[in-house]
Amino acid sequence: MPEKTEAVELRTALLRLRRASGLPVVFGGLLQEGRTLRIAELSGAVTPALSGLAISAGYGLGGKCLALSRPCAVTDYPSSRHITHEYDGPVSAEGLRAVIAVPVVVRRKVRGVLYGALRESLPIGERVFDAAMAAARDVEQALAVRDEVRQLLAPPPPGPSWEEVRQAYGELRELAPKVVDPALRERLLAVCGRLESASGGAPAAPGVSLTPRETDVLAAVASGATNATAAERLGLRPETVKGYLRSAMRKLGAHTRLEAVVAARRAGALP
Repeated sequence: MPEKTEAVELRTALLRLRRASGLPVVFGGLLQEGRTLRIAELSGAVTPALSGLAISAGYGLGGKCLALSRPCAVTDYPSSRHITHEYDGPVSAEGLRAVIAVPVVVRRKVRGVLYGALRESLPIGERVFDAAMAAARDVEQALAVRDEVRQLLAPPPPGPSWEEVRQAYGELRELAPKVVDPALRERLLAVCGRLESASGGAPAAPGVSLTPRETDVLAAVASGATNATAAERLGLRPETVKGYLRSAMRKLGAHTRLEAVVAARRAGALP
């Protein structure tokens, strides 16, 4: 994930957490190397004490969260007996007392930590906990999507089979609508266009013009997906998938799903 985009997504999640929870201070960061996390984004802080602070697994509240891969909270950070106190200086400088730390976990690996804090010694309520978990899920989804995109756009290994190329194409078509970044989404669709051109199919017949969603559905069907599976992958209702499939079949002059896929490939609309 590019550093700039990563910062924007983290900052957006933290601002959402602050609004939803009412916490005066929120901050967080993602793992940069090994198991060290650096606080990169803050909202509501009145001093620079926490900015750039490096957190190691097992140390302090965030380090405990990293090590255990689960949310952790303290009612009074300076006096808590459940954490180590290597970071008391920066925490005290900012005047924080009650603090919650929630891990960002992607494919069972902790990738970062989001924090929320009060300047009073008060219990962390359920509403705050739920808001922190929801913010962490937002970051997790963004990281997971970008991991998939990076993997799919990586140079293929030598000699991939054409079926592997078609499988990758189908996955790209499913991913593209879920990508929030317009530039990255356009890049994905451009890659899909190159794969379509590489299929060697003849130009589409006059009057045959599939919509992006019709192409998405046909790509899912080509991979062997049922209507229900295609709907789940594309975030659509099964009835909507059926409608797109019927429309594509009509345009392609096909009477079955298989005929539609074959016709689309011959027309160069699918690889």
